[in-house]
Amino acid sequence: MPNPANQERSALAGSVALLLALPALLFALITWQVVADGPLVRLDERLSRVLVNPDRCSELLADLGNIQVAVPVLAVALGYVAVRHRRAGADRWWLPVAAAAVLMALIPALVVPLKALMARPGTPAEPPGTGYYPSGHTATAAVAYGTATLLLLPLLRTALARRALTTLCVALVLGASYGLVRRGYHWPLDVVASWCLCAVLLSSLWLFVKTVTKPGGSQPPGP
Repeated sequence: MPNPANQERSALAGSVALLLALPALLFALITWQVVADGPLVRLDERLSRVLVNPDRCSELLADLGNIQVAVPVLAVALGYVAVRHRRAGADRWWLPVAAAAVLMALIPALVVPLKALMARPGTPAEPPGTGYYPSGHTATAAVAYGTATLLLLPLLRTALARRALTTLCVALVLGASYGLVRRGYHWPLDVVASWCLCAVLLSSLWLFVKTVTKPGGSQPPGP
């Protein structure tokens, strides 16, 4: 007779493999197109010419991806999560928080070498230069707001609260991404590539948290 626990683990493994494989493949495809100056790059440039229209609103939205904005939001969320889990006596309460902090610190370690290696020129709205692929501001926003959401969701009791938090996270990331393209700070593919990279990173964090959290362990009560 099939073991329900084994079936659940198999289903989880399949979902995680899909979450990791699809964005990784898309990231590889986009990177190849940028290196080869392929048809996606030419489409990207045409799309950028349509979308770019620098204004104050787009600049403010792009600022959502600044380290000075996104990282303090993540720090507050991690502090709250740590206090809640510690007060509840959760096993290894500090481990998910530490993993999230390490993931945030990995962003420049991953993105900066990629920028230097790819040396993609910026849009006409930017001064001449290279190092625009992938978008560091998009990655900062996606990992900061995404990580905060992943760790806060289990603390929320109602589906409505969880949907509201998820919607807010998506709005912040999409807002920053749109602002970066609209302002001309980045090509659209720079942003999409960062989405793919961060999807892999956030999926890995989610898998790690699921692995290190005991199913029957102490859980902090919802607010």
